[in-house]
Amino acid sequence: MRLRPSLFLFLLILLLAAPVFCAATESSADLQAILLRLKTAAEGTRSLSSRFVQEKQLAIFAEKLLSEGRFIYQKPDRLRWELLTPVNSGFVLQGAAGERWNGLSREKTVFRTDQDPLMGMIAKQLLAWARLDTEWLQSRYRIELRSEQPVVFQLFPLDKGEAGLIESLQIRFSSDLVYVETVEMNEQSGDKTLLRFQEVQLNQDLPPAAFVAPEF
Repeated sequence: MRLRPSLFLFLLILLLAAPVFCAATESSADLQAILLRLKTAAEGTRSLSSRFVQEKQLAIFAEKLLSEGRFIYQKPDRLRWELLTPVNSGFVLQGAAGERWNGLSREKTVFRTDQDPLMGMIAKQLLAWARLDTEWLQSRYRIELRSEQPVVFQLFPLDKGEAGLIESLQIRFSSDLVYVETVEMNEQSGDKTLLRFQEVQLNQDLPPAAFVAPEF
């Protein structure tokens, strides 16, 4: 399964991803206070699962492209990101070892994050958000607080390669700051993608199969 750069950036934004904030802002005190609340909430999360609906709006078409999927995370380093419709595809990760699949071609590929640069970067991004590696995240984004009730942030990539593809990412949190409700990605091409997370479940015991690739 080949991952487009836009999908790579899409995977950066996951549930309970508490952003880090630039100090040079007019409301840095508010940002730091919200950061502390988000970090406190994230510290109590040992596992998380959710379904999501993805709406893709292409600049050249009026119709929206819809797909559905699920995301699963378990501390310290287990992940599952999976599109269920219209074509099943995704990857699972346990430590440095992972496996990705494509239901259309019925292909599966094993990988290691220390040997596959792209998947290694995706895993590093996802785990950095989940673990609140704020120093690493601060080196990647400029963050603006757009709303306090509900909490909404606008993220601007600092990396020139990412910024050439992505104009910004907007994240909206649930009212209790426990999880991310929506993520909107605005691309430089004019395309937009909206992720809506649903049926969020926290700290449930997850079966080993949650981090195993499907059989075809």
